[in-house]
Amino acid sequence: MSGEVAAGAGDDPLVIVANRGPVQHKCADGERTAERGKGGLVTALSGLAGHFDGAVWVCAALSDEDVAVTREHDGAAFDLEGDGPSLRVRMLELDPEAQHKFYAVISNPLLWFIQHYLWDLSDSPNITRHEIDAFDNGYVPVNDQFADAVAEEIEALGGRATVMLQDYHFYLVAERIRARCPDAFLHHFIHIPWPHPDAWKVLPPGMREALFNGVLGNDVVAFHSRFYARNFLLCCQELLGLRVDLDTYTVEVGDRTVATRWHPISVNPDELETAAESPAVAEHVERLGSERREHMVLRVDRADLSKNILRGFRAFDTMLDDHPELAEKVTFLALLQPSREDVAQYVDYLDKTKKLVDEVNGKHRTDGWLPIHLDLDGDFDQVLAAYKLFDVLVVNAVFDGMNLVAKESVLVNERNGVLALSENTGAFEELGKHAVTLHPFDIQQQADALFSALTMDPEQRRERLESCAAIVRENDIAKWLNEQLRDVRRFGEREPKKA
Repeated sequence: MSGEVAAGAGDDPLVIVANRGPVQHKCADGERTAERGKGGLVTALSGLAGHFDGAVWVCAALSDEDVAVTREHDGAAFDLEGDGPSLRVRMLELDPEAQHKFYAVISNPLLWFIQHYLWDLSDSPNITRHEIDAFDNGYVPVNDQFADAVAEEIEALGGRATVMLQDYHFYLVAERIRARCPDAFLHHFIHIPWPHPDAWKVLPPGMREALFNGVLGNDVVAFHSRFYARNFLLCCQELLGLRVDLDTYTVEVGDRTVATRWHPISVNPDELETAAESPAVAEHVERLGSERREHMVLRVDRADLSKNILRGFRAFDTMLDDHPELAEKVTFLALLQPSREDVAQYVDYLDKTKKLVDEVNGKHRTDGWLPIHLDLDGDFDQVLAAYKLFDVLVVNAVFDGMNLVAKESVLVNERNGVLALSENTGAFEELGKHAVTLHPFDIQQQADALFSALTMDPEQRRERLESCAAIVRENDIAKWLNEQLRDVRRFGEREPKKA
């Protein structure tokens, strides 16, 4: 990491809880492989674990080979082999039906859509026996299974540990751990937006209150932005009638005080910049460079409704209508990764995306020029190459907890590329001052902003890119981790834990 991660918080061991683990096992031609988890969060948490004695990571067994490994260890934690920090992993074999209800009905799309403001409330969601059953017989039992496993690990460690829960899959876990292990310190980082109180009224009161009470079992609840922390407190006040303090960002829960904090997640600049210099990336740079026109607009996203992909393409279409002089001079390279293909809304969204790309291309294309290049390969070497070459990067998310694409891209770009950034991303709090602002529902504004970014004065482009890169280097992933460890030390020593 660019910065140094501080030593562990106190003398307590660490338990990490996340749906995905630090490795995923696969089997090919009868031979097992253990592939290290990809993504900044897995890398960051794996690095963090190396600074604690006896750290264990509790996660779901997500592949058939994961399940086989879990059975070989009788469901117990095992040492993670290979390079990297010392870490024990405990994978949980989940009942397939319960896992489907937990993940594909409640977590995604129900909670994800609520927290990203994606439901069309005139028509959806419909809370029926299907959703109630998925909560009662999917989300609840999976959270119970995780809570039991974590409690067992804490008890094996002597009854004290720092537990760091990750994201929206485990809102019920902390309350259950607290009841069984009152001396554990419970910290939950929620990586997606937390909406205002009215958004949560989509859920029946019993389900809603169970989720909130579960989260309030923590000592600290953390988010990427102050705005989300404030929304969480307002929800506690308006939906549960609890006393909150908007100056100290705390909420009173019985005889306990729960703190909310905000720490914007980031990337490892050194690691990213090194990866961008690989021979594989250089090959993609050469190919993309030979194919590019005068200007390149880029987007890199999962094919997720929250990313606002359709409006981004419509804005590009509008810009070409308004500025015919750009014909044959600009291409829009869209590197999209299919996501959650077991959820109907995502399959439908990807189909709509493909159809819209065909419509825009059919409208504007000429012999030898295709306005939009859509690539669903997901090759990260190609992504890094495209980061180097873009003139404008489009991040127009409806809402986004952070958006690490905005941070990754500015570190490696070599063309004084301009970041065009939605005001509804967590990254906007840090980078918005040096980006071109996008209003995610205003297609004409986005079209005008894209044109402004493409035609911006070169010196202004350079200054903006350098400013964004400097912020990301200063606020790197090590800083994100260290700020959370400071919270653990600060609030963990505030008062004895009470059941």
